[in-house]
Amino acid sequence: MSRVGKKPIDIPAGVTVTVNNSTVTVKGPKGELQRSFNPDITINVEENVINVTRPTDNKEHRALHGTTRALLSNMVEGVSKGFEKGLELIGVGYRAQKQGKKLVLNVGYSHPVEIEPEEGIEIEVPANTKVIVKGLSKERVGALAANIRDVRPPEPYKGKGIRYEGEYVRRKEGKTGK
Repeated sequence: MSRVGKKPIDIPAGVTVTVNNSTVTVKGPKGELQRSFNPDITINVEENVINVTRPTDNKEHRALHGTTRALLSNMVEGVSKGFEKGLELIGVGYRAQKQGKKLVLNVGYSHPVEIEPEEGIEIEVPANTKVIVKGLSKERVGALAANIRDVRPPEPYKGKGIRYEGEYVRRKEGKTGK
């Protein structure tokens, strides 16, 4: 039995969960999220708890069980607290700034790189070397943060580039090192 799938999801105050066939809608103080799940997996909402069950022990149902529960848990957490991902720019002259909703990165290219966030995701620039991506959906926040990091990933020799907050970049010795 899936250890993750068996755990019940507690619904915090101010969050409502509605299940219509295999579509789940979660509304909370921060906003609303909706997602369709596999119809084989059963989602029950009782009082302030969500339980996820599977019909059989075949491989596909076992895989879907824990995944469905984790996605539901992230939806509930997203509409109640929200998600955020921090990025750091490391390098001489590397900086970020916000122009309207766009993020403009100067990271050593001959031109500035502009990134437009999708609806429901916002970008903050508290310092010119820090970027924070915020939103309701953990998946979309992580995807946008990964796209920003892909503009200039950290390189192993000097450690320059865009990295996640707290990310460890393994450094290599150059040609002269022994």
